[in-house]
Amino acid sequence: MLLHLDTVTKSYPDTETPVLHGVSLDLDVGGKLALTGESGSGKSTLLHLIGGLDTADSGRVEIDGTDLTPLDDSGRAGLRRGTVGVIFQQFNLIPSLTVAANIAFQARLAGRHDPARDAELATRLGLQKHLHKYPEQLSGGQQQRVAIARTLAAGPKLVLADEPTGNLDEASSDAVMSLLQELVEETGAGLILVTHSERLAARLPRRLHLRAGQLT
Repeated sequence: MLLHLDTVTKSYPDTETPVLHGVSLDLDVGGKLALTGESGSGKSTLLHLIGGLDTADSGRVEIDGTDLTPLDDSGRAGLRRGTVGVIFQQFNLIPSLTVAANIAFQARLAGRHDPARDAELATRLGLQKHLHKYPEQLSGGQQQRVAIARTLAAGPKLVLADEPTGNLDEASSDAVMSLLQELVEETGAGLILVTHSERLAARLPRRLHLRAGQLT
């Protein structure tokens, strides 16, 4: 079992009702699923709990045999460096680093930097001619490809993709999604895709819908 959630709840001080209540979920090693739901349904919150970017109020979040509940900020950051990779809608690239340095960044933190792997990912993602550039010099689609390369270069066991094509047009979205699926499949990593797109959700073998803080 790669991921196990048991009756997870999460509330925020400014919300009258829990954002998540009683969410349970299992994902096998190499499993792929799409998580859909309306805005405000708790999709990103759930992804943040799984990625250790936030903590649950109650319940259990376990990744690759590690219970996140007792971990402090440093422990959760260590999990993201080595086990979980997060691809954000807003890319979150480091503007002062070149494309090549951005791709290598996460892998260096994880102690897994492999220049040959970086070069392979850059080629597969069509970035080999842009390695010397900075994020501001790239299109949105190119920046998202850099974000994908950065995540996969670290060799995570679980990839969390939060609306990874939300800022792209349909053609770019399909191309980026195809590359992401292909590369994740080759590494054997698990994938959870948060998306509003019915079209993209249909591409994955399993789908769950989050409504009012509960999975259906």
